[in-house]
Amino acid sequence: MQQVIFEAAEYDARLRKVREAMTAREIDLCLVSSPENIFYLTGLDHWGYFAPHLLIVPLTGELTLITRAMEGVTIRNQVGNARFVGHSDSESIADKALACIAGHGARRVGLECWSAGLPDGIGQALRGGMRHATCVDFSWVIDDIRLVKSDAELVYMRSAARVSDAMMSASIDAIREGVPERHVAARCSAAMIEAGGTYPGFGPFIRPGSRLGEEHTTWGSGGLVHGDTVFLEMSGCVNRYHAPMGRLVHVGAVPHSARTMAAVCQDAFAAVVEALRPGVLARDVYAAWQRVADRAGLEHYRRHHCGYLVGIGCAPSWTGGNRVVGLRHDSERVIEQGMTFHILSWLMGTGKGDYFMSNTVLLSAAGAEVLSTVPSDPVAR
Repeated sequence: MQQVIFEAAEYDARLRKVREAMTAREIDLCLVSSPENIFYLTGLDHWGYFAPHLLIVPLTGELTLITRAMEGVTIRNQVGNARFVGHSDSESIADKALACIAGHGARRVGLECWSAGLPDGIGQALRGGMRHATCVDFSWVIDDIRLVKSDAELVYMRSAARVSDAMMSASIDAIREGVPERHVAARCSAAMIEAGGTYPGFGPFIRPGSRLGEEHTTWGSGGLVHGDTVFLEMSGCVNRYHAPMGRLVHVGAVPHSARTMAAVCQDAFAAVVEALRPGVLARDVYAAWQRVADRAGLEHYRRHHCGYLVGIGCAPSWTGGNRVVGLRHDSERVIEQGMTFHILSWLMGTGKGDYFMSNTVLLSAAGAEVLSTVPSDPVAR
């Protein structure tokens, strides 16, 4: 039985947008290699993306999905809009792709040159094998299309946010002096599964303050002690859609400085939510966050961003691929309705106190809506 994540009309609309982008760039055919983009166009959701996949998208006609032959059953069950071509482990996926491309007579072929799913060796083999075609860079085109979600996608974003709420609530409840870090992780993972979530792109991140600076590590073999500050950042995942959130939990008592900084974090977060409007620039959203920090006497404090766009994510990331589309001080990106953001209000190492909170925010026709519901006030366990 085919797994139905979206109806055919949804995939048709996505393909139409991609083909419009191809036409604008005078591209006859593109080779999609990013797992997130292949999922976006076909619905293929599995762990087989560790090996290269290539989705052939011509301007007209049938799509062709090339993977290891052993993935055939999964693709037959999940993908209804692409022909499957499998290769053995003794064959090159590039050779298979070149054989499939030959019948299209394409003169300009787009490659996702910056995709983590296109190793340099495969890229070189493809370029070398297309003697009668010009290869052009098609990186980030589909990624940018994905930034604006359809109504059908937003259903999954809301579901993912509910899973995130369950994960975070269970994690906070599990924190106690003397508790092993793995106990918190176990409660978080159980809550994720029970709430209807599946494996996220990465995380959950659960670590004490002594390892706070380890940006992308998670629970270790230690236990929580009195005075610890526990960093929690996690995301529910429903059909590859992610809704991250983060909190800081104190073991024993909340320091006064943390309460002061929490109020600044919450005000800065509220300023970002207020600033998120269609047509504004990402840099202006960041400026709204920075103004609150400046008013609190933190003019010296700067962040690389105050959040980033989220949605589809495949391991090893929930950011949507191997780039982060951040709300940076220098970003000219135009904010659009239908975008979803992981908004972070991070004030750590300020010299005046430490706090952190983050939520997923959706920009809808009604304005910016915070999807996460777990309270962001300081908490001690």
